[in-house]
Amino acid sequence: MAGDATTLSVPGPHGVRDVRISSPTRVLWPEVGVTKLELAEYLVAVGEAFIEANGDRPVSLQRFPGGVDGEQFFSKNPPKGAPEWVRSVTVTYPSGRRHPQLVLDEPAAAVWAAQMNTVVFHPWASRAGNTDNPDQLRVDLDPQPGTGFAHAVPAAYALRDLLGEVGLAGYVKTSGNRGIHVFAAIEPEHEFLDVRHAVIALARELERRMPAELTTAWWKEERGDRIFIDYNQANRDRTMAGAYSPRPLPHAPVSCPLAWEELDGADPAEFTVRTVPERLRESGDPWAGMHDRPGRLDTLLEWWQRDLDGGLGELPFPPDFPKMPGEPMRVQPSRARTPD
Repeated sequence: MAGDATTLSVPGPHGVRDVRISSPTRVLWPEVGVTKLELAEYLVAVGEAFIEANGDRPVSLQRFPGGVDGEQFFSKNPPKGAPEWVRSVTVTYPSGRRHPQLVLDEPAAAVWAAQMNTVVFHPWASRAGNTDNPDQLRVDLDPQPGTGFAHAVPAAYALRDLLGEVGLAGYVKTSGNRGIHVFAAIEPEHEFLDVRHAVIALARELERRMPAELTTAWWKEERGDRIFIDYNQANRDRTMAGAYSPRPLPHAPVSCPLAWEELDGADPAEFTVRTVPERLRESGDPWAGMHDRPGRLDTLLEWWQRDLDGGLGELPFPPDFPKMPGEPMRVQPSRARTPD
């Protein structure tokens, strides 16, 4: 019934908060029958690790009022009716426009977002206290048609080793679908554009070492059946599903942190809203302590300059970005060619 509701008691750093969940029996994932209440209970169960990974950051909410098979929209401004204990921070978008975005400081805030039909949480790579300077370097290994998760695994290991060469410690998670995300903690001393350039330099070096398996080609027609290293996820206001965030796929998967020794042979479909809480209780959080020893981007930025000096320039930005200095034409190569 429309008037049905329940209350969850959510422990957190400021004590227990009672969060009202309306329409708790509404099914969000029809294929497996996961309800709105189950989603909220999941966020309680993984709350500490979820906030450790995604808290204290501007976050966009991907909301599905009618379930994952229905309409969706993104909330970047804080939704109306947010409790007084849920804060926001003003961020600057690529256009120069400034707006507040939600910040999650405790599990109850994530549960409240679930009450607002949030399924996917998209945290920024920067902290609320310094939104312009990321403290995470993020790499998205995106399988192209003809490839899948298993093809991305060797690339992830090679990326981990390359990060180690430049003094960064890589942490890995499933995307919740076919891809793999690799993060590294960095000192928040560079703006987003510099971090993007560091990721491009990293991606180009990885591509040189595995040219048959990896590509930095922005245009899909040039990628072939290789893993795309999506450098544009490093841009300002470009986010990916956070660690422990559910995904809107039929089996209710989760973007799940893994220990590196788990990656080979892992099946991302096994990490779901229903299985991850027990995994976390039994095995702990593989991402615990990620930010204990942040690294620096000096070597990667030297590689970026080396590549510039060698004739490799800027790469395309996402289509919604303003035209950026040094950027090549935003037209796919097949359309840019003219007859002789």
